[in-house]
Amino acid sequence: MTSEQMAQNAMQIILHAGEARKHCADALKDIEKSNYEEAKQKVKLANSEIVIAHRVQTNCIQKETQGEEKGEYSVLFAHAQDTLMTVYSEIHLVKRLIDIFESFNQRLVSLEMIKK
Repeated sequence: MTSEQMAQNAMQIILHAGEARKHCADALKDIEKSNYEEAKQKVKLANSEIVIAHRVQTNCIQKETQGEEKGEYSVLFAHAQDTLMTVYSEIHLVKRLIDIFESFNQRLVSLEMIKK
């Protein structure tokens, strides 16, 4: 793989992971406003973007392991992979936060119903 191809692949990973991160940030804003269904939709969008980024990464790795491309170290590609994995973690955390806050909100509603 030429350094130009490596850079293009790295930028595709960074671009899609960045879009996924943006959707996660938007989902957090929705959680803050108790808009859980909206937050879930944003997480779905984030998942779609991260899948694209992951496919680019996987394709590069497969080509290298099959001997089709010579793997050379690239700081940019390493950064792209780091970004990809970090955003995966962010998506996971946002999903958990939705579950936690939905559960918390349901408990509050139940308590309010008991008081009435």
